[in-house]
Amino acid sequence: MILQSDDDARPVVLPLTAMSSGHSFPNVDELIANNADYADGWTSIADVRPDRQLCVIACMDSRMDIFSILGLQNGEAHIIRNAGGAVTDDAIRSVCLSQRSLGTREIVLLHHTRCGLLNLNEDDFKADLEQELGVRPSWALEGFTDPYRDVQQSMRRLQMSPFVLHTNHITGFVYDVDTGLLHKVELD
Repeated sequence: MILQSDDDARPVVLPLTAMSSGHSFPNVDELIANNADYADGWTSIADVRPDRQLCVIACMDSRMDIFSILGLQNGEAHIIRNAGGAVTDDAIRSVCLSQRSLGTREIVLLHHTRCGLLNLNEDDFKADLEQELGVRPSWALEGFTDPYRDVQQSMRRLQMSPFVLHTNHITGFVYDVDTGLLHKVELD
């Protein structure tokens, strides 16, 4: 199954057979060939610490090219991605390592419009999984109804975490997938 948003921005579950991308499946052979082309012009980045001391937490949505959206280059930032750009325990684990071992001092949150988690009913989703698989997942989906409020929630989670060392420079944005523009989110 896959999730897709309909015109009302509500997630719709589609069987995998409903997908049509124009690319052959599986993709691995093409990806290996692409990597060979990439490696031909490869220049190594020596330092594992990001040049801008920046850590970005963003949604995994394939419409979002985080480096291009923010005008970043490889080696300038850590990019942490998951469904919805949620500040989960695992995201905090990554931020903790990024700050304490790899020198980042600034955090940018990047959520977006028309997200697959927008208006997703977590109870229904988990019930469907339980019915299909016989087990209910223990993890939270982190669905939401307003991406701006969700960014505020994520900012607060970072500020309140004892594991996030540097909280003075946390900025949140909602990326508009229809215009390509960022909209800054302020805390109430």
